[in-house]
This record gives sequence, structure tokens and C-alpha cells, in this order.
Amino acid sequence: MNVRHETRPIVPEQELISLGLQAFQGLGLNERNAQDVVEVLVLADLFGLSTHGLSRVESYGERLAVGGIAKNPDITVERAAPALVTVDGANGVGPLVGMHGLRAAMEVAREYGIGAAFVRGSNHFGPISPYSYLAAEAGFASMIGSNATTTIAPWGGSDARLGNSPLGFGVPGADGAHFMLDMAMSVVARAKIRNALKAGDAIPDTWGTDRQGRKTTDPKAALDGFLQPIGGHKGYGLALMVDMFAGVLSNAAYLTHVKSWVDAPDEPQNLGHFFILIDTRRLGAAQWLAERMRDFAAILHGSPAVEADKPVIVPGEIELANMKRQRAQGIALDPAVLELLKAHGQASAV
Repeated sequence: MNVRHETRPIVPEQELISLGLQAFQGLGLNERNAQDVVEVLVLADLFGLSTHGLSRVESYGERLAVGGIAKNPDITVERAAPALVTVDGANGVGPLVGMHGLRAAMEVAREYGIGAAFVRGSNHFGPISPYSYLAAEAGFASMIGSNATTTIAPWGGSDARLGNSPLGFGVPGADGAHFMLDMAMSVVARAKIRNALKAGDAIPDTWGTDRQGRKTTDPKAALDGFLQPIGGHKGYGLALMVDMFAGVLSNAAYLTHVKSWVDAPDEPQNLGHFFILIDTRRLGAAQWLAERMRDFAAILHGSPAVEADKPVIVPGEIELANMKRQRAQGIALDPAVLELLKAHGQASAV
């Protein structure tokens, strides 16, 4: 079988930022709002998370075009308590709403040492790691989460009732080597199951279930069925906790109340997010934490690798290494994404 390898154009970071800004302004966002969206998505691309980077201009753009997402919403922030804020995203683009939530949590955490923002009225806000990175750069440890469209059946159930909700943690590291854990609640992403189907391969029976909720090794049956949560019933419980914080406590939609952006692209999803931040400078000097984080990583790195070419790593190292390399060499971009960015950008110049 002949395999065609697609050559991806290499785009410098600043050029990609410019393309992103033009594209989202072409989709109707004002410059300030476009800057927030692009900051999150370009960081995702720099980290190597291309499925959650500027490729999202396609799905976000489709919903902006049909009015499913507000272009320039009136996002509001209210103090519920001295260190607690609520944010109403007014159905804005997810990364825009997410950045408002992050900044609101930062503001109260600077003032009180710890702060939380609970966000409603949002949409898909990208991966967690860009937010935890920005928080860590500013000296904050973080716990951040969001709920999502339903793709997972409750433990023992036979239909989708909860989402593959992402949860992340971040801690400022020595010399910018921040700890960043960014994970969703399923064993694997649906993309891995789709890849197995294309390759004609079976999948482990821990990845997904069929429509009846039964374990399967058939990728097609799994795609027609449901994702399995990490850790079995423990992952199910963790997924519920994320949705309670992101959806229930934020006064956003939760579980099956979350609208599917695929099935109803013209309707608000009302996704919820939460940002819980700790100002680490209240706990000790920056050098104190840097030394402890350096030692923390060294203990883990010192474990002899089972496979010599696969050393022990700390969460965040792969993303930060990708960012360093791509900032120096440019970002490899899907040609279709590049063309779509240019097409939307042309609309902003008209």
C-alpha cells in the first residue's frame, strides 16, 4: 500500500498570530476579542496540540456564521465573595470566555492569595494547558476544568450521559519548566479510535463500548457507542466531579443539558468552566519554589528508564519542548487550516 505523506507548511509564530487575528476578525470578532482567542489557540499549536489549536477556526467559524456563538458578547464578572467570582460568558467563543475567567481568578488570587472563578455561558474553550501555562508564568498554581458534550455512558449505563471533560493542574517550575497536567476523562480520544478504523486494526476493549454499553474491540462499534472513562468507576466519579464544578456550581448546563455543537450548531451550548488559582508567592519566595520544583523533577528523572530511549518525564515537558522548538523553527500547520485562515482573513480586509 502506498502511503502519502503530506508536507506541512512551516509558519513562524508571529505570522501565525497575524493570520489568526485576521481570520477571527473576518469572522466578526473585534480586535481585542480576537487577541484572546488567538493567544489560547496559538499556544495549543506551539505545544503540539494541533487538534485544539487554530484548526478550531473551522468549527468555531461554522457556529459563528450561523449565530450559534456570539461574536462580541457582553461578558460580565461579579464578586460572589471576596475571593470568589462568577463569569457570564454571554455565549462567546470559548477561549475568549476562558481568558476572562482566568484573568478574573488571577485578580482575586493576587488580592487574597487564593481565588476561584466559576464560568457559565461558554463554548468549547480549547485545551487546559494554555491557561495553566499563562497562570504559571504569572506565579499561580492552578486547577482548571470544563465540561463537554456527552460522549461517555455512566458507569454501568448504556447511553451517553456525561462529557469527556478536561481537567488540568499547573505549578510554576524552575526556569519556566512548569508542571502542566492536562487530561480528559476518557482512556483515549475518539481520534485514536478513528485512526484504528482507517488502519483496519482492532482496539483494546478498554477504549470504548458499543451502543449497548458492552466492551468492544471493534473500532466502528466503539465509534457508534461510547468512550470509556479512565480508571473505570474511579474515572467516572472524577468526570462527574469536573462536571459538578464546571456545570452545576457555575450555573451552566451539565450532563445531558449541554447542547451538542454538532447536532445543534446554531444553539448556545452554555458550557461551564472553573479556574482555581493559588498565588504561590504567598507561600514563599520564587527561588524557594524553584528549588523545590527542580528537586521534585530531578527525583522523577533519576528513575532508571525501562526503555533507554524513553526516559521518565514530568507532565508539561513535552509541550514546553515543542514550544521551544517551534518558536525557533516555525509551526507545522495543516495546509487546509492555513487556507481556511487565509480565506477568513480576506473577509476582514473587505
